[in-house]
Amino acid sequence: MSIAFHALHHADRPLLLPNAWDFASAAALAAAGFDAIGTTSLGVAVAHGLPDAAGLARAETLALARRLVRLPCPITVDIEAGFSTDPGEVGELVWELAELGIAGINLEDGRGDRLAAPATQVALIRAVKSRAPAVFLNARADTYWLGLDASVPATLDRARRYVDEGADGIFVPGLAREEDIAAVTAAVPVPVNVLHLPALGLDRLAELGVRRVSTGSLLFRAALNATVTTAVAVRDGEPLPAGIPSYAEVDALSR
Repeated sequence: MSIAFHALHHADRPLLLPNAWDFASAAALAAAGFDAIGTTSLGVAVAHGLPDAAGLARAETLALARRLVRLPCPITVDIEAGFSTDPGEVGELVWELAELGIAGINLEDGRGDRLAAPATQVALIRAVKSRAPAVFLNARADTYWLGLDASVPATLDRARRYVDEGADGIFVPGLAREEDIAAVTAAVPVPVNVLHLPALGLDRLAELGVRRVSTGSLLFRAALNATVTTAVAVRDGEPLPAGIPSYAEVDALSR
C-alpha cells in the first residue's frame, strides 16, 4: 500500500484525501471510490472526549488504525505531534503503524499555541524515517495554521529542513493565497499538501503546483452539523434531510 500511496501524489490531479474519524466514516468514503483515506486528529480525539493536539489520543489512534487497514485502499494516519517528545518513541509508533499496513502518517510541528523548534521536529522526522522508511511521512508546517511566522520564507525554512531529513511531503494548513501556494510548491522538491479551499478547486490548485488536498476536520464537523440538524427536525416535526442511508446500508459497511 505504501508504494501505491506514494504514486497517488504524482498523478495528473492532486490527490483528494478525505479524512475520517472512525471505521464507518472511512468505510463509507472507501465505498464512494476515494483512492486513499486519511484520519482527522480532531475527529478521533473529540469523538473520544479528548482535546485535539494535546497528545492524549495515542491509544485511540492506534485502535482505529488497526480497524482501517481492513479497507481496500491506502490509509494515512494523523498522529498529531507523535504523542511523545522522545524521537525513539515516535519512531516506534510509526513502525507499529507500518507493521499494521498503514501507508502514511501526518506529523505536525505545532505544539498547542506554539511551534516546535525546527531542530526538535527534525529529530522526530529522522527517527521516523530511520525506523519506518517506507511510510509516507507528510511533515506539517504549522506556520500559517497557528499564525506564527506565517510567511513563505519561514515556512520554506522549516519545509527544507524536513525534506532534508527524509519527509516525503510537506503539509501547510492555512496556506490560502495563490501567490504563497505557488511560491511554496515551486521551492519544495516534494509533494505539497494544502487543506481544501472553497475558493480554489482541484484544477486551480494543480496549476499552482499542489499535489494533495485534505479535507481535515471538515467532514467530522459536517457530520456533527447533520446529526444536530436531523435531531432538531425530528423534534420540531420538520422533514428529514435527504440522503440518509438505510440501516442495512450502514450495517453492510462492517461486513
